[in-house]
Amino acid sequence: MAEATNRSGQLLNPFNPSGNYYPITFKPQKRILLRNILWNNDQIGQISEANKDSSAAWSLWIERMRSQGQGIEPTMVESLRQRFNTFHDFADLVAMLRESAVESQSNKRWTSRFIFPFGANAIYEDLDSKESFSRDYINFTRTGELLYLMLSRSAFATDLTPKLKNLLEGHNIWNSLLGLLQHDDVTDNLSTRGKSYLPYIKHPIYDELGRDWLTLFNLELPGYDVISHLVTLGAYYIMLYQLKIAAEWNQTDKRTYFICEVVAPRKTLVRELSILNYQENATLPSKAIDSYINRIEQSTDWQEILLESPSTADAHARCKQYLMETVWWDGEDSASTPEALLADLKEQVQQRHKQHEGNVHREIGRDIGFISRRGTTRFRYAPTDSLLKTLLLANVPTRMEFREFLALLFDRYGLVFGEREAIQVVESDSFDKRPFDLNTTRLEQRLSSLGMLRRLSDGCAYVINPLI
Repeated sequence: MAEATNRSGQLLNPFNPSGNYYPITFKPQKRILLRNILWNNDQIGQISEANKDSSAAWSLWIERMRSQGQGIEPTMVESLRQRFNTFHDFADLVAMLRESAVESQSNKRWTSRFIFPFGANAIYEDLDSKESFSRDYINFTRTGELLYLMLSRSAFATDLTPKLKNLLEGHNIWNSLLGLLQHDDVTDNLSTRGKSYLPYIKHPIYDELGRDWLTLFNLELPGYDVISHLVTLGAYYIMLYQLKIAAEWNQTDKRTYFICEVVAPRKTLVRELSILNYQENATLPSKAIDSYINRIEQSTDWQEILLESPSTADAHARCKQYLMETVWWDGEDSASTPEALLADLKEQVQQRHKQHEGNVHREIGRDIGFISRRGTTRFRYAPTDSLLKTLLLANVPTRMEFREFLALLFDRYGLVFGEREAIQVVESDSFDKRPFDLNTTRLEQRLSSLGMLRRLSDGCAYVINPLI
């Protein structure tokens, strides 16, 4: 989405051409030729080794691509011959670029395999493998579009735009080499995508996300090192956004927090509390759905329909129409009363939620190294070294006292490691100071082993940004 809006000169512009926040549409690249070459072309290495003569190798490979390639024109393949001195140079480049595949160990179809984002030439949308090559959401789900919308509505969007633009345009040799594997007209009959809906125009989470991304960009990390940190924090904020909005709809006064275990050799109270904390957070979105539907039932509009309807059948029909207009419900129902209609809606929505949005918390948390089952059969919050490093880089300018760092992680992200933070969220009858003290000691040891903490002679420990 960012690559497409940058191409149209609208990068991080929160408005559509009509000046409205919704819908933001975009036309992502498909890059069918590039994908055929990289992921739908197993014979290229064999042809290169078996044919010393470059002209013969080109002829054989082009003939095979004409018969086996999908969604490409013969002229697209023919033009490649003019861009390389020999076929062997071409084959070597393809082999080298394949090594930069994202999630290369997974056995995915060729239309759902991706290369490291060296620049615009490496960015394309997820497609199904049918002849029409229509959009698929198996890998890059709508959470990516929501992340873009959150960034565009953040208070830091203007400052982020040139940073993200430079990253997308990719002024580097790898992006240029990828350009050699694409035909001159890369429109690929682009389709309009988008229409992902983000209901809040402003939210503190948007600003926190924008601030962290800008901080990471300003570190000016070498090469492409910043990308992994952007991905980690972007995913974390998507997860946090879902939980915080769910908590708001549940009308709970409790803040969203995460009791984090620094993995211990044996079960501890911190681990038990973290497991319970995870389970409570995991149910928040489902409870928010019920809360939303309950508000519909209690609304003035719904009650007026019930009062004004001359019969139960009429009330059912009018209530069903109201739900179709209010929540875009197009599902079938077997209800005969408005009450049963709402029950059917809840059941259908909850079932779909379990298959899709209900997995956001667990799956994103696991992918970024935040949620784990290591040492137990149940999920809990146990941040990995890479996640801890990302959090430190985004928050520590040079150095910071260790306890101050823990307080900052709690204030900004809801992360609970130590006793001072735990006492604010754990019920008094479940609280024990010593396990949390041991937890922070293990965290201190981990950060020290990573070169991100130093203990001075006066007994004070400081976390340090190793890149400054």
